[in-house]
Amino acid sequence: MDSPAADPSAARLIPQAERVARFREGLAALWPEAIDAQPARLAIAVSGGPDSTALLLLAAAALPGRVGAATVDHGLRPESAQEAADVAALCARLGVPHETLRVEVAPGNVQAEARSARYAALARWIEARQLAALATAHHADDQAETLLMRLNRASGVAGLAGTRGRGQVPDCDIPLLRPVLGWRRSELAEVVAEAGILAAQDPSNADDKYDRVRVRKALADADWLDVSAIAQSAQYIAEADAALDWMAALEWRSCVKKEPMGLGYRPQAPRAVVLRVIARIVGELDGAEPRGSAVARLFETLVQGSPASIGALVVRPNAGRWSFSKAPVRAVRRPRA
Repeated sequence: MDSPAADPSAARLIPQAERVARFREGLAALWPEAIDAQPARLAIAVSGGPDSTALLLLAAAALPGRVGAATVDHGLRPESAQEAADVAALCARLGVPHETLRVEVAPGNVQAEARSARYAALARWIEARQLAALATAHHADDQAETLLMRLNRASGVAGLAGTRGRGQVPDCDIPLLRPVLGWRRSELAEVVAEAGILAAQDPSNADDKYDRVRVRKALADADWLDVSAIAQSAQYIAEADAALDWMAALEWRSCVKKEPMGLGYRPQAPRAVVLRVIARIVGELDGAEPRGSAVARLFETLVQGSPASIGALVVRPNAGRWSFSKAPVRAVRRPRA
């Protein structure tokens, strides 16, 4: 299939050279092991909205012949099938292989379940097509909105940490790249507008029942706030979060020991690190990730020298050491005949 450069009708789809160069530089910083490796191909998640459409245009221009795109159709809106078809048509013009992945969303928290189904489908597609990494269109405005939402919920460092430029697709080892994390939403919209594309608009992005929409509108009305600076602060918090993880791993190696009935911990680090070690102990012994508020309550009780329980565990303080073990199973008394 011809590339946009060989197809005069599609020449407008190629973003400005400086935008492509900026994108490629950002991608290289996240993906240095593969950016110049010709066999390595990049997967792009494209919903059809302006952000992911801009990502598609930039990636296709920066890595000609090395991009594959997929649209996940959750079946939650009547328009989703047509939006996926529109993305497929755009990919055909770009010379980018495209596939629509249809998923079913489990009942419950619709947004969380949709996200889980989306990443699972993308991972299967990437592995089947032997693509090397997945790129998504998270940008600076997303970072700023998330930080403000979580500040409003009194989140700790882990909750406030911004999305990192590189991570992993959930439940697998596929690199997850966010190469436009330093771009503003308006800059991505310009890429799409210059290409003459009318991107899809999700009506939920204007629905005030969602916290993110209300925060987005508040940011738009507060011209004295610097969204890029807020997003950068989120990145700094992410670095602090990584440092706390490193310290918690060191504390674990130094201060957590096996005991006959479980694990013993003699805390030495500051509270923020100790909370992470406690959460890891509970996760390993109880098999479930504890809530941060429950871990904090447990910490306060142990500091006061009192025993406590969390999940299926009982914790006993003893001369500066906390012993974590499974709570004894109570025998069930049978009624006498």
